[in-house]
Amino acid sequence: MAERRVVLILGGTSDARQLAARLVAQPPPGGVRVVSSLAGRTKAPVLPPGETRVGGFGGAPGLAAWLREHRAAAVVDATHPFAARISANAVAACAAAGVPLLRLERTGWTERDGDDWRRVGSAEEAAALLPGVGSRVFLTTGRMETAPYAGLDDLWFLLRSVEPPEDAVPRNLELLLARGPFTVEDEIALMRRHGIDVVVTKDSGGGQTAAKLDAARELRLPVVVISRPAVAAETCVASVAEAERWVAHVLE
Repeated sequence: MAERRVVLILGGTSDARQLAARLVAQPPPGGVRVVSSLAGRTKAPVLPPGETRVGGFGGAPGLAAWLREHRAAAVVDATHPFAARISANAVAACAAAGVPLLRLERTGWTERDGDDWRRVGSAEEAAALLPGVGSRVFLTTGRMETAPYAGLDDLWFLLRSVEPPEDAVPRNLELLLARGPFTVEDEIALMRRHGIDVVVTKDSGGGQTAAKLDAARELRLPVVVISRPAVAAETCVASVAEAERWVAHVLE
């Protein structure tokens, strides 16, 4: 029996899990061994179908070595839009190992009538802007980048994340541990209950976490939106279906 060809999915997102499920359920002709790689930053991640590995590769050289060792046929980088370092390592490793690479990145959010967005390029820029925008902040950027806000002692923060932050945090902070998706009604109630007057978010895109934007629009609240980094890969698609077709084409 011929050895199944390896498709590595750099994951951790719902899109990555959906792609893994599709490839496992309906593999391309000849079969495919789906291996999903998770960074290991979340203690209890939602695991995708197929094989799973947790932890880093050791940068681009380590990833390239893994691809050669496992004779990988293709890599799909379906990491979070803000996982810039992992994406850059994937570009370098695939070039070194001669493995086709696809970036699966859902489309970013677009302003709608009634939105009051303030776009910035980083968490540091968001922190610098906040004192002039509001005083009770709903911070929805996760647990990894809290340090830029730590010195804003005159502001109050509601931080929502799946797990507690490990970095410095603002002095006036309430932590809400929760995993989405959330409804618009729930988000409106949450913001009203805590007297939120400004929301901070990353432009993650997709519908799973967009309810907070709809709630902010309904409540006429300003939203500080951190723009996503540029895509490093040459080939990029925005949907799981397109990624599935790309894998099938590469494995023909």
